[in-house]
Amino acid sequence: MTVTDSPVDPTTPRGAQLPAEVLTAAREQVLERGESLSEQQVLEVLRLPDDQLDDLLALAHDVRMRWCGPAVEVEGIVSLKTGGCPEDCHFCSQSGQFDSPVRAAWLDIDSLVVAARQTAATGASEFCIVAAVRGPDSRLMAQVREGVAAIQAAVEINIACSLGMLTRAQVDELAEMGVHRYNHNLETARSHFPDVVTTHTWEERWETLRMVRDTGMEVCCGGIIGLGETVEQRAEFAAQLAELRPDEVPLNFLNPRPGTPFADLPPVTGADALRTIAAFRLALPRTILRFAGGRELTLGDLGARRGMLGGINAVIVGNYLTTLGRPAEADIEMLGELSMPIKALSTTL
Repeated sequence: MTVTDSPVDPTTPRGAQLPAEVLTAAREQVLERGESLSEQQVLEVLRLPDDQLDDLLALAHDVRMRWCGPAVEVEGIVSLKTGGCPEDCHFCSQSGQFDSPVRAAWLDIDSLVVAARQTAATGASEFCIVAAVRGPDSRLMAQVREGVAAIQAAVEINIACSLGMLTRAQVDELAEMGVHRYNHNLETARSHFPDVVTTHTWEERWETLRMVRDTGMEVCCGGIIGLGETVEQRAEFAAQLAELRPDEVPLNFLNPRPGTPFADLPPVTGADALRTIAAFRLALPRTILRFAGGRELTLGDLGARRGMLGGINAVIVGNYLTTLGRPAEADIEMLGELSMPIKALSTTL
């Protein structure tokens, strides 16, 4: 080798960039021009070594600040119908097919309004009504309509729903109710989905999301990291979300649930979780990227702060559907310490 040649890391795949080159290219493409990374570029980011993690997180934070601003959207969620779901999502303790401790239960409308009031009291601008179903039947749609009307009469907050796969008529009905945003997660990469769910297809979920976007409702779509996917499939998933162009992407990290087929999968490491957060920010520079389930197990308090400074600009406060989260007050305090203002309701209506 001549003195002008650069040494090549033998572990670097042929044709791939070296770590410093990956970050330099991402800075010019995403930070300066606002263009998403490609699937291959996301994969290179996900392969960056730990000694590049701080630089990667700093770049992702710069991208978030430039293209999204400093405000953080705060959301609370509550389950209107818990457990007894007929689907076999292998990570989910609400499936009626698995021997998990979660049992079917319904929440009454008064309790739903109380939960919405409590969420609004934290400063949150978004409240999401969730049901563990394949898709809503007429009974559930009637309860959602009653619940949405009751919340709208009682408290000023945006209302989102997550009710599974929808028909065109149901999409139109939710939009007519004034539902602000609809959540339906793709969960994982298309190539990995058959290893996670067998009772419906990735394409069925995609079709619901397409119909939601056509109505003008905001689209919320993310997934769970740590479902046994490869790093290549994580990059594939990021690229598929970028193609969908959702308004919000909730990033969950698997919290293995007893009685489910994925109960023995190892949790994602903190470093891999932070790398994933930053990579998804670089793939989705203008999207609301939300901390969701599993962050407490995977990252803890210190890691959560690093994630907020590594591309995250939204959080779910309080408990999740079947697992405990951080107290809402703790997250609000963290945002204050990081000088991150809570997104005002008036800017989201």
